[in-house]
Amino acid sequence: MSNFDFSPAESPTFYYIGVTTGKSSIMRVFPKWAEHLGLGDTHFIGIDCKIHDDPNVYRKVVDFIKQDKHSWGALVTSHKIDLYEATKDFFDEVGPYTKLLGEVSSISKREGKLWGHAKDPITAGLSFESFIPKNHWKKTGAEICIIGAGGASLALTAYIMMKSEGDNRPSKIYVLNRSTPRLETMKKIHEKVNLGIEIKYKHCPTPECNDKIVNRLKPGSLVINGTGLGKDAPGSPLTNAAQFPKNGFAWDYNYRGDLIFLDQARLQKEEKNLHVEDGWVYFLHGWQRVIAEVFHVEILTSGPEFDKISKIASKVR
Repeated sequence: MSNFDFSPAESPTFYYIGVTTGKSSIMRVFPKWAEHLGLGDTHFIGIDCKIHDDPNVYRKVVDFIKQDKHSWGALVTSHKIDLYEATKDFFDEVGPYTKLLGEVSSISKREGKLWGHAKDPITAGLSFESFIPKNHWKKTGAEICIIGAGGASLALTAYIMMKSEGDNRPSKIYVLNRSTPRLETMKKIHEKVNLGIEIKYKHCPTPECNDKIVNRLKPGSLVINGTGLGKDAPGSPLTNAAQFPKNGFAWDYNYRGDLIFLDQARLQKEEKNLHVEDGWVYFLHGWQRVIAEVFHVEILTSGPEFDKISKIASKVR
């Protein structure tokens, strides 16, 4: 059961559906953003649910948001696939990425209808492009290894497949996961959008299994922690024996928690000339795209205005 008491909102209210919402920087950032964007006296409430929670919990939360007149919408993390699977009948309309990926990260209202959107292909793509050098894949022939087959990983792979240029794409993508069902789901979706990138789906139930794949990646390759380990649960998907690729990249979708995966990468940063990236830029784009949807405001994804909003967030990070 969630921590939410389901009391009717008395003024415009925006929700954050996650796992440990009270620990997120957004609890301090959103009020500052709301002031800057002129959103008025908007209340902001975190709703904590267990990972893979009872479908009835998700149904109760979404039904409340739909029925409550002052509840404007929500951002969803960690539950994007499970929540949508449990509540798809509540949505009057969904965006194209929700139809493709079977997940929802944004719940909003428009003209009396409840909308669900999957914003991650947009936000993951913006974040990915922010640190990967131009024409990197064309120049290096490098690969991508994503550990974890959840919603963010599915979104990123969809973005890469649909947006990357024919001669500038990873030579191979590995997707590693502790269980097989999500790998099978991902494979079915990839078959609809993949324009020729080789994908290897690997059932890796242990960190040692993940190590074996990471250890043989080509120079310049990208390793991603998409498991939630280091934030939603302690630990890392790799052991300390893992060897990151030379001249490569280590990216954690998360920016808070013990982030052991990033600690492991930083220990090899100098030796391997490794670029280490946390999830802060992903956090910024993710929230800004949902806020723009829920409140029907324009928020630019680059340039002086984006920099200004990002600076506001950094001051209270």
